[in-house]
Amino acid sequence: MDPYKGEILSIGLVKLNGKELYLELEYDGPVSKWVKENIVPTLMDKKISRISAIKEIENFVGKKKPYAISYVYSFDNVYLHKLFKSEKIEGLPFYWLPIDFASILFGMGINPEAYLADDKDNFLKTVGVDTTKFKHTHNALDDAKLLREVYLKMI
Repeated sequence: MDPYKGEILSIGLVKLNGKELYLELEYDGPVSKWVKENIVPTLMDKKISRISAIKEIENFVGKKKPYAISYVYSFDNVYLHKLFKSEKIEGLPFYWLPIDFASILFGMGINPEAYLADDKDNFLKTVGVDTTKFKHTHNALDDAKLLREVYLKMI
């Protein structure tokens, strides 16, 4: 994935209280083979403009600047900054420091790849997460809901 060429296609946000936001953004540019195979099939047809997406995200997140937590945040953070055309570290509706769940796992002595469903040492069953209720891997909303559930089980 090339962050200079890539764009965010969908966004899934879930608050700890379970409230959800899912958006798919208008985009007609090129996509990588991986995105074509793994992301595009999970998308529906209802797309919104980037300006509308920014407004919806800001309304959903609110003014408190919460921490954004994601599993391997690097691409999420880059593409969110691109979406918001943010040149400053504080340019997002989230607190400036994103939380990387893979790093949390690593710090706990858990292989971060054990979060992946096809990893032989998958720990999701160990913490009591039923992955069958999530429809798609790599769907932004399902990924966010899964992360929320894992996070809540672990704390």
